[in-house]
Amino acid sequence: MKAKLIKTKKEYNEALSQVEELMLTDLRKGTAEADEFELLTLLVHTYEEEHYPIPPPDPIEAIKFRMDQMGLPPSVLHHILGSRQRASDILNGRRKLTLPMIRRLHKELNIPAETLIGKD
Repeated sequence: MKAKLIKTKKEYNEALSQVEELMLTDLRKGTAEADEFELLTLLVHTYEEEHYPIPPPDPIEAIKFRMDQMGLPPSVLHHILGSRQRASDILNGRRKLTLPMIRRLHKELNIPAETLIGKD
Protein backbone atom coordinates (compact mmCIF):
# COMPACT_ATOMS: atom_id res chain seq x y z
CA MET A 1 0.00 0.00 0.00
CA LYS A 2 1.33 3.43 -0.93
CA ALA A 3 1.35 6.18 1.68
CA LYS A 4 -1.51 8.64 1.35
CA LEU A 5 -3.26 11.20 3.48
CA ILE A 6 -5.02 9.62 6.45
CA LYS A 7 -8.63 10.76 6.59
CA THR A 8 -10.46 8.04 8.51
CA LYS A 9 -9.94 5.93 11.59
CA LYS A 10 -9.74 2.85 9.35
CA GLU A 11 -6.95 4.41 7.28
CA TYR A 12 -5.20 5.44 10.50
CA ASN A 13 -5.28 1.87 11.82
CA GLU A 14 -4.03 0.54 8.49
CA ALA A 15 -1.18 3.04 8.52
CA LEU A 16 -0.27 2.04 12.09
CA SER A 17 -0.18 -1.61 11.05
CA GLN A 18 2.04 -0.73 8.14
CA VAL A 19 4.39 1.30 10.34
CA GLU A 20 4.60 -1.60 12.78
CA GLU A 21 5.35 -4.02 9.96
CA LEU A 22 8.09 -1.75 8.60
CA MET A 23 9.60 -1.37 12.08
CA LEU A 24 10.18 -5.10 12.17
CA THR A 25 12.24 -5.02 8.99
CA ASP A 26 15.86 -4.01 8.52
CA LEU A 27 15.30 -0.55 7.10
CA ARG A 28 18.25 0.94 5.25
CA LYS A 29 18.47 4.67 4.70
CA GLY A 30 17.69 5.70 1.15
CA THR A 31 15.59 2.64 0.32
CA ALA A 32 11.97 2.82 -0.78
CA GLU A 33 10.93 1.07 2.44
CA ALA A 34 12.75 3.62 4.60
CA ASP A 35 11.17 6.48 2.66
CA GLU A 36 7.75 4.83 3.00
CA PHE A 37 8.30 4.42 6.76
CA GLU A 38 9.30 8.06 7.17
CA LEU A 39 6.31 9.30 5.19
CA LEU A 40 3.88 7.04 7.04
CA THR A 41 5.14 8.18 10.44
CA LEU A 42 4.66 11.81 9.40
CA LEU A 43 1.13 11.08 8.21
CA VAL A 44 0.28 9.20 11.41
CA HIS A 45 1.70 12.03 13.50
CA THR A 46 -0.38 14.60 11.61
CA TYR A 47 -3.54 12.54 12.06
CA GLU A 48 -2.87 12.04 15.76
CA GLU A 49 -2.26 15.74 16.36
CA GLU A 50 -5.63 16.54 14.83
CA HIS A 51 -7.69 13.71 16.32
CA TYR A 52 -5.90 12.93 19.60
CA PRO A 53 -4.40 16.20 20.81
CA ILE A 54 -2.40 16.08 24.02
CA PRO A 55 -3.16 19.02 26.28
CA PRO A 56 -0.20 20.94 27.66
CA PRO A 57 0.92 19.85 31.12
CA ASP A 58 -0.12 21.75 34.22
CA PRO A 59 2.72 24.17 35.13
CA ILE A 60 2.91 22.99 38.75
CA GLU A 61 2.91 19.33 37.75
CA ALA A 62 5.67 20.13 35.23
CA ILE A 63 7.79 21.69 38.00
CA LYS A 64 7.25 18.71 40.30
CA PHE A 65 7.98 16.25 37.49
CA ARG A 66 11.19 18.01 36.45
CA MET A 67 12.47 18.24 40.01
CA ASP A 68 11.76 14.55 40.54
CA GLN A 69 13.35 13.73 37.19
CA MET A 70 16.49 15.65 38.16
CA GLY A 71 16.52 14.25 41.71
CA LEU A 72 16.39 17.73 43.21
CA PRO A 73 15.35 18.42 46.82
CA PRO A 74 12.61 20.98 47.59
CA SER A 75 15.26 23.43 48.83
CA VAL A 76 16.29 24.01 45.21
CA LEU A 77 12.82 25.31 44.43
CA HIS A 78 12.98 27.57 47.50
CA HIS A 79 16.19 29.04 46.10
CA ILE A 80 14.77 29.50 42.58
CA LEU A 81 11.51 31.10 43.76
CA GLY A 82 13.03 33.18 46.54
CA SER A 83 11.65 31.63 49.72
CA ARG A 84 10.22 28.48 51.26
CA GLN A 85 6.81 30.12 51.75
CA ARG A 86 6.64 31.33 48.14
CA ALA A 87 7.56 27.87 46.84
CA SER A 88 4.91 26.30 49.09
CA ASP A 89 2.28 28.80 47.94
CA ILE A 90 3.10 28.12 44.28
CA LEU A 91 3.05 24.34 44.67
CA ASN A 92 -0.25 24.43 46.56
CA GLY A 93 -1.97 26.74 44.06
CA ARG A 94 -2.32 29.66 46.45
CA ARG A 95 -0.11 31.87 44.33
CA LYS A 96 0.48 32.22 40.58
CA LEU A 97 3.84 32.16 38.91
CA THR A 98 5.14 35.59 37.97
CA LEU A 99 7.13 36.34 34.83
CA PRO A 100 10.45 36.56 36.74
CA MET A 101 9.70 33.20 38.40
CA ILE A 102 8.89 31.66 35.03
CA ARG A 103 12.17 32.95 33.63
CA ARG A 104 14.16 31.52 36.57
CA LEU A 105 12.40 28.16 36.41
CA HIS A 106 12.99 28.01 32.67
CA LYS A 107 16.67 28.82 33.11
CA GLU A 108 17.35 26.64 36.17
CA LEU A 109 15.16 23.62 35.42
CA ASN A 110 14.99 23.89 31.62
CA ILE A 111 11.20 23.75 31.61
CA PRO A 112 9.72 25.35 28.46
CA ALA A 113 8.34 28.80 29.26
CA GLU A 114 5.15 27.92 27.36
CA THR A 115 4.54 25.10 29.81
CA LEU A 116 5.10 27.36 32.82
CA ILE A 117 2.77 30.04 31.46
CA GLY A 118 -0.02 27.51 31.14
CA LYS A 119 -3.40 27.93 29.47
CA ASP A 120 -4.85 30.62 31.72
